[in-house]
Amino acid sequence: MDNDDDNEPLESETKDETEAALAPQNSDDTLYCEAEALPSVEKEKANREDSETDLEIEDTEKFFNIGQKELYLEACKLVGVVPASYFIRNMEESCVNLNHHGLGPLGTKAIAITLVSNTTVLKLELEDNCIQQEGILSLMEMLHENYYLQELNVSNNGLGLEGARIISDFLQENNSSLWKLKLSGNKFKEECALLLCQALSSNYRIRSLNLSHNEFSDTGGEYLGQMLALNVGLQSLNLSWNHFNIRGAVALCNGLRSNVTLKKLDVSMNGFGNDGALALGDALRLNSCLVYVDVSSNGITNEGASRISKGLENNECLQVLKLFLNPISLEGAYSLIMAIKRNPKSRMEDLDISNVLVSDQFVKVLDGVCAIHPQLDVLYKGLQGLSSKKTIALGTSPMKLIQNYADQKKISVAEFFKGLNPSGLMTMPVGDFRKAMIQQSYIPINRYQVRELIKKLDEKKGMVNFSSLT
Repeated sequence: MDNDDDNEPLESETKDETEAALAPQNSDDTLYCEAEALPSVEKEKANREDSETDLEIEDTEKFFNIGQKELYLEACKLVGVVPASYFIRNMEESCVNLNHHGLGPLGTKAIAITLVSNTTVLKLELEDNCIQQEGILSLMEMLHENYYLQELNVSNNGLGLEGARIISDFLQENNSSLWKLKLSGNKFKEECALLLCQALSSNYRIRSLNLSHNEFSDTGGEYLGQMLALNVGLQSLNLSWNHFNIRGAVALCNGLRSNVTLKKLDVSMNGFGNDGALALGDALRLNSCLVYVDVSSNGITNEGASRISKGLENNECLQVLKLFLNPISLEGAYSLIMAIKRNPKSRMEDLDISNVLVSDQFVKVLDGVCAIHPQLDVLYKGLQGLSSKKTIALGTSPMKLIQNYADQKKISVAEFFKGLNPSGLMTMPVGDFRKAMIQQSYIPINRYQVRELIKKLDEKKGMVNFSSLT
């Protein structure tokens, strides 16, 4: 890490007291921002009429005409903390990552004061900073004034009930540019779910919400289900690693029936069971929006897989279904792929049953399914009694095959891939790429080799990118 900026002198017109604040300090002290307020500062703060959590917007207005660095240093003096050198160096970047910096509530307040007038930071990462209720209040007050910040991560900050109340009050007002909010690991329980869901029922700005690793159980699932039935903004919701069981799972899935905006749902590491799987199957039969569902590790057996399959037979939008780490065997795997086969309008691209050991006969059936749906890839654990000859065949380098073909035709590998894309662009959705590779007749290639290609080219955002091959 380059610390040259820590000792950078101010311009000549800067005030003397600000110069003193910028004097060189030990790098170990300046890297992390949280230091307890000095006694003199504490005495001054004790005489303030307003509470410590107030952002003192009127105080920051007098600093609007000075630089962001100077404003931050004044804010640090105001609340009595040591400035974070990382923030000083990066406050003009679009993404500021202050995860695990030990900011505390006062260090967070100093940053919030600075961001009131900031127009460059679009993404702010504050995970694991012990910001507590005072820190989250400072951030929410800042967002009333800042219309540039779009993404906020305050995961693992122990916000609890009062923190959920503060966030809910903010969400009910719908008046910021914030669209992505991460609240993972904040010890949110049922009452927190009620507060957040009341706010989200009418909030249309938040499109991505992470509530994983909290303590929601069945009552929380009921609140969330009611919210999903009303919400018209959320597109991605992460509820993994909570405590949902059958009642909460059923209520949650019931909310999905009428939801018209949610595209991605992660409820892995919960307790849906087979009854929850039945409710999910019913939701998939009616829902026309979900494209990604993760129900890994939910105690779903072959019976539950069969119930989900009923939904897959009629669903025309789901592309990714993850069932990893559920006690599903070959019987459940068959029911899933046959449901896709029976649905001519299925858009399934990725089915993850990667803990299931399948048979040669299953692979033959899957070949037939993939002939109908060439965009489909099914991840399973492996084949029983797979011969060494087959292992070698599956391991043949697809890129070498493509390179040989390109050399013969005197074209580049990138030009070959680009020719598969009707738009002629260097990027392509994974499902469309898989379908194009299977259907092309120039190079003999199987779906396992296509999977290897996708691993090389996938940007982890559902797109493959050929530009690296130019």
